[in-house]
Parts: sequence; C-alpha cells; structure tokens
Amino acid sequence: MTREPRIVIIGAGIAGIATAVTLQRAGFHDFTILEKGDDVGGVWHWNHYPGLTCDIPSQLYQFSFAPKPDWAGIFAQGDEIQSYLRGVVEQFGLGDRLRLTSEVTSTVFSGATWHVVTTDGAELEADFVIAATGVLHHPFTPDIAGLDSFKGDLVHTARWDDDIETGGRRIAVIGNGSTGVQIVSALQRDAAHITHFVRTPQWVIWAPMGLSQPTVLARVLHRLPALHRRFYGVLLRGSRILTDIAVRPTWQRRLAQNYARWCLRLQIRDRELRDRLTPDYQPFCKRQVISASYYRAIRAGNADVVTAEIEEITPRGIRTADGREHDVDLLILATGFQAHNYMRPMKLHGRDGLDIDDAWAKGPRAYRMTAIPGFPNFFTVLGPNSPTGSVSLQYSSELTARYIAQWLQRFRDGEFGTVEVTEQATTKFNDDVAAALGPTVWNTGCNSWYLTDEGNIDLWPYDRKTMTAMLARPDDRDFHIA
Repeated sequence: MTREPRIVIIGAGIAGIATAVTLQRAGFHDFTILEKGDDVGGVWHWNHYPGLTCDIPSQLYQFSFAPKPDWAGIFAQGDEIQSYLRGVVEQFGLGDRLRLTSEVTSTVFSGATWHVVTTDGAELEADFVIAATGVLHHPFTPDIAGLDSFKGDLVHTARWDDDIETGGRRIAVIGNGSTGVQIVSALQRDAAHITHFVRTPQWVIWAPMGLSQPTVLARVLHRLPALHRRFYGVLLRGSRILTDIAVRPTWQRRLAQNYARWCLRLQIRDRELRDRLTPDYQPFCKRQVISASYYRAIRAGNADVVTAEIEEITPRGIRTADGREHDVDLLILATGFQAHNYMRPMKLHGRDGLDIDDAWAKGPRAYRMTAIPGFPNFFTVLGPNSPTGSVSLQYSSELTARYIAQWLQRFRDGEFGTVEVTEQATTKFNDDVAAALGPTVWNTGCNSWYLTDEGNIDLWPYDRKTMTAMLARPDDRDFHIA
C-alpha cells in the first residue's frame, strides 16, 4: 500500500528552494515551505547592504535545474541573486506551497508524526520535517561596552535600513570579513570620513568583482542550453581547486597563499600600514575575503584603519585602548552571524522528548550533514559540517535533497514508518570528520566563524566526489528502521 508523505520544509533560502524543487521533480507534492521572512532568498533576502556581492562566480552560483545565462556580472550582486531565487520559486510553481512570515516556533515528534507550530499560531502535522535553515541568518552583535549609549545611527549589515543616509557621514565599520570589506569599499567614496575597525587582519585577495559578464556569452548560453549545461559542469569540476586548497597541503594551496601575500604587498606600499594589515595566520584559514577595491578604498584620504582594541562605545563615537576618541555619526556592525545555531531557537523535540539543545550539548553534530540521532523522520539540508568553504552550496543542497527523496520513496512504498540514524553511525562519522580536518587549511591556527563554541571546525573535510558517494544512497546499517 502506498501513502503520500506529508512534508514540512523549514526555510526558503538556497537549501529550501533546492529541496522543494528536487522533491517535486521526484514526484512528491504534499509539502509546505515555511519561511520566517517576507520573501524568499534566505541570506540574500536578509542582506541588502551597499556593495553586497557574491564571492562565487555567478555562472557557478546557480541551481543545475534552473540555469541563468544572463547574469549581469562575473560576480553577481545581491539583489540579482535574490531576484533569481524568487524567479526559481515562480518558475517551478512553489508559491502555492510557500508560507511567508511563518517562523517556526515549535517542532515536536509525537512518536509517529511531527507537530509543527508557527508564530502566527498555524499548526501542521507532517510525516517528515526537513530543516533547510542555513547558517547565516542569526545576526551576531558583539558585547561592547556602551553600545546602547550611541546617539548616532546604528545598524547591523544583516538588517540594513535602506532609509539610512550614508553620503557625507562620519562612518565607523566594525568587522572585517567579506561584509565589512564590501561595505567599506562601497561607502568610502561618498563618506565624509570612514574608519574601519579591524580587530584581526584578514587576507584580502584581488579578483575582478565588478567585471560585467560579456553579453555575447549570455546570448550563446541562452541559445545553446546544452552548451550551458556543459559549461556549468566544467565550472563545477574546475571548482575542485577550492577543495584542493582547503583540504590538502598541496602545491595549489601554496600557490594560492602566495598570491594572497602578493596581493597585500603589491597594493599596500606603505610599510607601517601593511604591517598592521598582515595577518598572523595562513591565507584561507578563515573564509577568504575577495575584493577588487578594498585596499584602494582604505588608502584614500578620507579613510582610516584602526587596529587598536575597542574599549568603549560612547554617545559620540568609539574609544580605543590607545586612548583615542573616534567621532562618528553612523556606526555599522559588520559582525557576521551566529553560524552554528542552525534551526534554533525553535523548540525542537525528538524521540522521547529529546531537546535539540541537549542533543547538541557538545556542539552541532549530524550524520553526513543530514540526520541527527534521536530525531526520527527529520533531516537537515546544509546542516552540520556542510561545505560552506569548499563545495558549491547549490550542488550540496540538491545532492542532499535527492538522498532524502530516496527515504521518502521508501516511506511511500510502505517499507517503514520511521527512520532514525544510529548514535554509533553518527559518532563514527564525526570521528572520521575530526581526523580528516587535521590537514585542512582551516586547522592551521586561526579563530574563525567556522569554529563552534566548543572549538570544533564545522566544515566538510572531503572533496565533492566523496560527498557524492556518501549521499548516493542510504545505508540501512546506519539507521533504525521501524
């Protein structure tokens, strides 16, 4: 006897959209997508600060099932990516299954089904829940003394206010990851003065971030879809160099690291400034920052880089440990996200009432990024140890969704009522991951958002081929199947 599984997908960003389309193409239609925002796109919906640009080439930053030949730039800007994601939802008719402004507050397993509750009081029963909540959606605000006393405009880049005037202002930017670098580059020209507060220097490598995509390329790819698919495949295979740089101490890593050092040396000729901007860790240990304009921006007469520790926020600006007062009237926090919250802070209770906070008391952990012991019929897409630093997120999301679809097919065929990964399989996988992370560049001695509060590196230490093999088909030996 067949039975159509009822599915709830939490999140309508890259992971959620990839999951929904993949399940739909596999013949599953009884699903609901719950999204806490008022539009789709995830990180590309919440982030719309000036200068927002993807650091992955646009022809690679797309779904395999929704090719886009006509990107405006070699590296797409945020609003174009958001528009693309919204277009995918429309193209595949997901609107009828999508509920916006529906943040999930509670997901509880009853012993047979999941009971899901949203902020507006809606309640859903589901046979399966798929958490596609991503990693970059809970803004991190640093605990700096006096922050509440600031009398000027204060904004976090992840919650940007489009009504804020930036021209002619005395601007302070705290945070120097990709976001901080992009917003300094974007605002410097029209600011009265801009000060970038850099606690730990970052390696910034040059790439043509503002280069337009040739119109002839768009026309050719549009007219020849088969060529576009092959082109995407070539880019996907070529992207393995990122994995080689990250996971193995090869000549590719040495070459890329030397390029990063060369970018700093060539663009910052002032020895004193270059010394202050030189990190004390290997390039690529943190999420690599890419920019064509940052070093030029901070060399401008109206720009300054401050590496002294921030001591206090005052009503008029920032006081640093060297005793200096920096008067500003616009304070921008480019301080990133709480990257390891995943589906939290929703109340998530699995088998026998197991709380996700108790299950993850020693940090986030999952089996092959997608299953958590104690949580039957519950899967994650881009969950713990996902390849946010080495493999295409679109590819990873589609691959994981196809893996989940195999379980759904078996449920529909009546093979089982519940499926839950074993503690033993999860422990073995995480032990293997910990060992494989040893030679990675992320393990060479830096403090980054890749690290959990427990000091573990929350990344994928293998190549794309290994990931594809691990998620090719379920291994029943690793699961309790009832």
